[in-house]
Amino acid sequence: MTHPNQSASATDATNPGVRWHTVDADEAGQRLDNFLLAQLKGVPKSMIYRIVRKGEVRINKKRCKPDQRLAAGDEIRIPPVRVAAKQSLPNPKLEKVAELEHCILYEDEVMLVVNKPSGTAVHGGSGLSFGLIEGLRALRPEAKFLELVHRLDRDTSGVLMVAKKRSALRALHEQLRDKQMEKVYLALVYGSWPGKIKSVDTPLLKNTLQSGERVVRVADSGKPSLTKFRVRERFPQSEINATLVEASPITGRTHQIRVHTQCVGHPIAGDNKYGIRGFDEQLHALGLNRLFLHAQSLTIQHPKTGEPLRFEAPLDPDLQEVINKLRNA
Repeated sequence: MTHPNQSASATDATNPGVRWHTVDADEAGQRLDNFLLAQLKGVPKSMIYRIVRKGEVRINKKRCKPDQRLAAGDEIRIPPVRVAAKQSLPNPKLEKVAELEHCILYEDEVMLVVNKPSGTAVHGGSGLSFGLIEGLRALRPEAKFLELVHRLDRDTSGVLMVAKKRSALRALHEQLRDKQMEKVYLALVYGSWPGKIKSVDTPLLKNTLQSGERVVRVADSGKPSLTKFRVRERFPQSEINATLVEASPITGRTHQIRVHTQCVGHPIAGDNKYGIRGFDEQLHALGLNRLFLHAQSLTIQHPKTGEPLRFEAPLDPDLQEVINKLRNA
């Protein structure tokens, strides 16, 4: 370990595990602790803070603090730390991975937009060998950086953004924080949605069960949450009482649209966590075997040029077929 008053480079000759990293323009601006968490995959945050506090991490051969912002050209000393084994990527020739190529709606040098299939998790874990982001990394092995900008539930389909540059990720996250991103979802809900309900703003509290399952409920102690709604289509000729609505989440809480529709008495069709069994059974007879929630469009400013962009993903054929049957009932 380097003594606080000893030059970091003085001990590096006898410590071959030490490496030096030069910060490039795309990495500049981020905090040191966030940079180290990305570099040292699997290392607990507590250990990151410990090695910085002990002076084992240096910036330009000087002691530093976890919240120090990096500048292009900075030389960072990274000590040897045991990291988690790198997860192997799926074979890009696997059918499920290869199909992702056809799901790409837009791609340039800084970002990629995908129409995520229902049933595909955004990342691996919880018994899943891989998710959408691992599949995209397998398809784009030359991409040094691929990270999710936001997330969709596993059973939700539609528009999902992935950043190919750290600078693009920062810019898009800033748009998310400043509510400059417009998201529109389509949901088929139980009953006749009242035209007077234009928005739902009940606070939501997330609980994680021992099994790892996430359950969200309305609670005064929860986080402020706001979703705007608009009726898209009613089906008066159908015996199934359902409404197709547009949902625009202003905040981005877990299961937000699903719980906000439930709490006003109009849960989403096919929702095995917050739905109504009898309603779901009616729609199952029409061929619905999934959650009827689809991220239809996303409007942003391009993270590099500032140009306004709108991405749209058409309804999956299985969802469109259900709508057609309700119209023609």
